[in-house]
Amino acid sequence: MSNIEIGVFGGSGLYNMEALTDIEEISVSTPFGDPSDVVTVGTLHGRRVAFLPRHGRGHVLNPSEVNYRANVYAMKSLGVKFLISVNACGSLQEEYAPGHIVVPDQLYDHTRHMRARSFFNNGMVAHISVADPFSAELNKAIVAAVKASGGTVHEGGNFITIEGPRFSTKAESRTFRKWGMDIIGMTTSPEAFLATEAEMAYSSMAAVTDYDVWHESEEPVTVEMVIETLGKNARLAQDSLAHMVQHYDDWAGEYPVHNALQFALITDRSKITPEIRAQYGILVDKYLD
Repeated sequence: MSNIEIGVFGGSGLYNMEALTDIEEISVSTPFGDPSDVVTVGTLHGRRVAFLPRHGRGHVLNPSEVNYRANVYAMKSLGVKFLISVNACGSLQEEYAPGHIVVPDQLYDHTRHMRARSFFNNGMVAHISVADPFSAELNKAIVAAVKASGGTVHEGGNFITIEGPRFSTKAESRTFRKWGMDIIGMTTSPEAFLATEAEMAYSSMAAVTDYDVWHESEEPVTVEMVIETLGKNARLAQDSLAHMVQHYDDWAGEYPVHNALQFALITDRSKITPEIRAQYGILVDKYLD
């Protein structure tokens, strides 16, 4: 499985990758429970790609129910180095219109429930740096791919994650705009932080479906509105992902995030029991051997 270096999390509207061939479905068990679904591994432009629908096939998990740790760990266990997240999002800025793609460079975690935000607890502690939660190198590759696929893309932006599954009130949406947020979604936190702990380059291809509820000249966001735009966004996302895979050699490499844990593990090695190490094995083995 070590040749599977590209992983994709499908969000709302993207539950499979139609272009994959030689498909194999893999059930992955993790120390953190079961992922949202089986991982589909297939060939695209001669490369093996792993795909996992974040909400499960049939969209059976709401954003607070997703087992983010299991999903990220599953990708890591397959050898993924570059993890591309496809997200539906609402726009908090006039220029980010429905149908556009935003590739954010910053993230604000406004979730409230107990989503597990770290792999490291129960005997091992790591303090990871997430000043820049998205991979700058992978972001550039996504931007280039969306442009090549004919999409309108915005490079950079502040992405706020709310709990969901409800949409925002007008007061909340207006407040987020005043805070300087650009787009809004429900799943990027803690996914981005966990991917960094797993030393995978992580970026979001955030597809705008609506103007949330702040826009006075547009109708407030509804499920019907979101679904209508999701179909168009899903096709653009698939075309962009295919372009990225086809041009893999142009952007792939060893990024700083691939050694993100090098100075983050602070637990005294003498305190790390075999049982603790077994739980975190694929994340920390290279630093403990």
